[in-house]
Amino acid sequence: MKKVILGLALTLAPLSAYATDTIVNCGATVDVVNQELTGPRSFTINGGRISAVDNVASTAANVIDLSTYTCLPGLIDMHVHLTSQSNPRSYIEGFTLNPADYAFRAANYANITLEAGFTTVRNLGDDGTVTRALRSAIAQGFATGPRIFTAGKSLATTGGHADPTNGHSFDLMGDPSAVSGVVNGVAEARKAVRQRYKEGADLIKITATGGVLSTAKSGQNPQFMSDELEAIISTAKDYGFKVAAHAHGAEGMKRAIKAGVSSIEHGTLMDDETRRLMKRYGTYLVPTILAGEFVAEKAKIDGYFPEIVRPKAAAIGPQLKANFAKALETGIKIAFGTDSGVSAHGDNAREFKLMVDQGMSEIDAIRAATVNAADLLGESDNLGALSVGKFADLVAVKGNPLDDISILETIDFVMKDGKIVKKSR
Repeated sequence: MKKVILGLALTLAPLSAYATDTIVNCGATVDVVNQELTGPRSFTINGGRISAVDNVASTAANVIDLSTYTCLPGLIDMHVHLTSQSNPRSYIEGFTLNPADYAFRAANYANITLEAGFTTVRNLGDDGTVTRALRSAIAQGFATGPRIFTAGKSLATTGGHADPTNGHSFDLMGDPSAVSGVVNGVAEARKAVRQRYKEGADLIKITATGGVLSTAKSGQNPQFMSDELEAIISTAKDYGFKVAAHAHGAEGMKRAIKAGVSSIEHGTLMDDETRRLMKRYGTYLVPTILAGEFVAEKAKIDGYFPEIVRPKAAAIGPQLKANFAKALETGIKIAFGTDSGVSAHGDNAREFKLMVDQGMSEIDAIRAATVNAADLLGESDNLGALSVGKFADLVAVKGNPLDDISILETIDFVMKDGKIVKKSR
């Protein structure tokens, strides 16, 4: 529309274009939808979402100039633990730290994770309160961090991988119940899911098998009966929850897949039948190769892990790589996840190279942390690509990550919800 003022013909833009739009000019973009590297692209951002995408650089005044960078969608890590980070005192800290200590640590780790380029994370297990509160604090602007989808307290059986009293003295062990995430039988399984709903969780996390770092003998035995799994998953569906299953051993994986979990976390010892089941049911694998590498290395250090943990870490960790390669060959769906909190927060992007080293293409590794992760979250309308209508989550790097995936370990620019949270000088 044109208007003449004092003899000058002025072109008036819509009111929404004034002061509310932000434009980002990218020198190149990893187009995760079309699976290619593009030339220059311009992204118009309004209200925290992408409102327009152009294949030419914008000449508007309010431009963020990333013309020497390659842009990607904000990255998504589908398996983190923001409340902790492995160290030689990890096992004693459960007795010496208070909830406030964990809260401050989680806020710090969240900020580190965001600056590493991960604008969304799925937190798979804590005490049930900290990341739920942190999720809200970040959303309300009281803290800085990624968008959090939290499972709250993981569900386990008595003595299972997420039984919080494993390794305690008999006087302290007690008999945790469904409220604490420990279930035995169908009724308690249903109650535990409903309790997570009551507490405000976004999804359910179960420990379908033993684990590496729990102070218990087996790292792979099945730990739920099939009727308990079916009760958890059918109840979860009633409440709109997806279910993620920690699993190392094949039998526990098979039971969980048949019961209808959305993802298998780790998948260390999956066999041919497990892979066929995952393919048939469309179950995602979240491989966490980085965690396996980390625990295998730390198992070499005297005193780092309790002696009951050390042989499990040494044996199970290295097998994650080989089984990931076999999962790729089978065509199983892969979503990116690191188990950060086992390894250091902020090192999340190291997982990319580990995936590529085992045969995954660079674009597929990036899609695992964008398109696929958004699909597993059920958030494809909002996340996973630099497309019109999605959240304006954007990261930028120097160079081409399709040539060298390790470039993603050094993120130069991070935008979340249309706001700059990191910009290298």
